[in-house]
Amino acid sequence: MIWHTTRRVEFQHCDPAGIVFYPRYLEMVNSVIEEYFRDHIGYAFGSMHFSDRRGVPTVKIPVEFQAPGFLEDLLDFAVEIVRLGKSSLEFLITCTCNGEARMTASPSHGQTDINTGTSTPWPAMMREKLQA
Repeated sequence: MIWHTTRRVEFQHCDPAGIVFYPRYLEMVNSVIEEYFRDHIGYAFGSMHFSDRRGVPTVKIPVEFQAPGFLEDLLDFAVEIVRLGKSSLEFLITCTCNGEARMTASPSHGQTDINTGTSTPWPAMMREKLQA
């Protein structure tokens, strides 16, 4: 299943020419993933971190930029899980504007126990939602 969300390019995301500064795309990707867990999976980072002492740190994040983004663009982020492991997952995140590709990212994340820093399996309720 593919889940979508949008972000408007703001001045804070841009260089002086009004073009998205590439590290800002990574910040947007992280924000999209946090929203995905909260709104689609039903497991907000606040609960995950503070109550359950779990985290989902980024392991790697390959990125390809197809075209520049500009101030005031309305970006569509499509989020899909392409691999779900025992304690890890890999997303495919495509970013478009009016149907034109802007950026593609394939971040991998691991579920960890914040107290020990070690990987830990996805909770059953979370695994079910991630597999859906």
